[in-house]
Amino acid sequence: MIINPILPGFNPDPSICRMHEDYYIATSTFEWYPGVQIHHSRDLVNWRLAKRPLDRASQLDMRGNPDSGGVWAPCLSYADGLFWLVYTDVKRLDGNFKDAHNYIVTAPAIEGPWSDPVYVNSSGFDPSLFHDDGRKWFLNMVWNHRSNSVGGSPKHPAFAGILLQEFDPKAGRLVGEVKNVFTGSEHGLVEGPHLFKRDGWYYMTVAEGGTGYGHAVTMARSRNIDGPYELHPDIHLFTSKDAPEAELQRAGHGQVVETPDGAVYHTHLCSRPLPGIRRSPLGRETAIQKCVWKEDGWLYPESGSPVPAVRVPSPSDVEPLPPEPVERVFDGDALPDEFQWLRTPQPERIFTLTGSALRLIGRESIGSWFEQALVARRQEHWRYRAETQLDFRPTTYQQAAGLTAYYNRHKFHFLGLTWDEKAGRSLTILSCPGEWPDGRLKFPLEEPIPLPTEGPVSLAAEVKEAELRFFYKTDGDWQAVGPVLDASVISDEGGRGEHASFTGAFVGMMCFDTSGSALPADFSRFAYVPETG
Repeated sequence: MIINPILPGFNPDPSICRMHEDYYIATSTFEWYPGVQIHHSRDLVNWRLAKRPLDRASQLDMRGNPDSGGVWAPCLSYADGLFWLVYTDVKRLDGNFKDAHNYIVTAPAIEGPWSDPVYVNSSGFDPSLFHDDGRKWFLNMVWNHRSNSVGGSPKHPAFAGILLQEFDPKAGRLVGEVKNVFTGSEHGLVEGPHLFKRDGWYYMTVAEGGTGYGHAVTMARSRNIDGPYELHPDIHLFTSKDAPEAELQRAGHGQVVETPDGAVYHTHLCSRPLPGIRRSPLGRETAIQKCVWKEDGWLYPESGSPVPAVRVPSPSDVEPLPPEPVERVFDGDALPDEFQWLRTPQPERIFTLTGSALRLIGRESIGSWFEQALVARRQEHWRYRAETQLDFRPTTYQQAAGLTAYYNRHKFHFLGLTWDEKAGRSLTILSCPGEWPDGRLKFPLEEPIPLPTEGPVSLAAEVKEAELRFFYKTDGDWQAVGPVLDASVISDEGGRGEHASFTGAFVGMMCFDTSGSALPADFSRFAYVPETG
């Protein structure tokens, strides 16, 4: 069986592509760098990270992008001997405008080399590219700023429909007439279009209902690529909006794929709220469902229900691999694959690998939208323990380095090694439990905890569903530090609430130096240990 989610922990908007026996899924990465995660599988059961292709300034520079901006909803396809990746870089989130710029890059293999981008348009986000008998068609939703954003009416007029226009790959630009071919169902907020063709029909799947608990995959079809499109008899192929008890919530935004023997599957994003709490620290994850074609020419969930299933029949007898602890010692010259950083295409300004440590170079404050030295990995489990060891010698309270559970600038907890006028070298906790919009800090420790004047310090964080506890040691046993903190706020729904942010929780290493001295901190190890059972 396939066990959903197949890509746990912040892997939303899954675009799936098959080349021969190989399957690839591209997911959104938002403000995290490098951009776009592409996972690979040969069985639809077990997946591995294969590439993050947007890894240089000519392809992506997100310095200044807001939280939950950046790379939205990529589309991955294969045609003419190339992989084609379409993506959006969203430069503004709040207010009536989005400033969403769409690009295409190509590569002969997933591993690359990936080309410099071709700019396509900026009329809306969630682009896709459809290859049809030698022609290429570009789709994206169109954003109408002349509205009250997503709340203007039952149709949500800011989401004004799906645009279609031909793309000329030789000229590297759109050609011909642009048409609004589908405005969605009455559910509203139409976005995330994908086209596929079968038996002379053009089938379109879109995401609707927003990326919260009303999310859905909607299907329509037409004999002509430019419409008119008629809605599926059930309207929604997948949704959890009417099933609050379902384990997989917020189901929507995905794409169809066929196996070599003709079986049909459909990916979709989902989330798993904490039990009893409508909060999803793991963010929007990737799931997949088996589908069947019926005599009426429409695709349906094989289960017979639009509510997504956790256990799904797989095309082979392969078993899902169990989660395993991961420990990294930074003794190489490359950052381990699971780690990312924020926004900048100049990582050499925020970290280096010394051969014995990951050296973070203290830059701007935690939560900066421009240049902060934070290197982290996704939270993929409701329960885990993360540990690190660092050597850091601050001389002012403006310098701090340590371990953080991080979502964005107004949702994080940070255990930091710093300096205090009375305690000297010491530990502090900086906490921002959803304090939007100003990101004001709370300081859970009454007094800093004194440390030896030199030498390495080990830090740990234990997360158990909605609770987070920090620990430290210099030598001897681990000691708890500070109160139990609210881990549930490090989630999509924390702080501003549903629809306001939509990435996922990370845990990692952070260093800042707001004095401007760029004091470095050396991290010798990092461990992530999921609690199973």
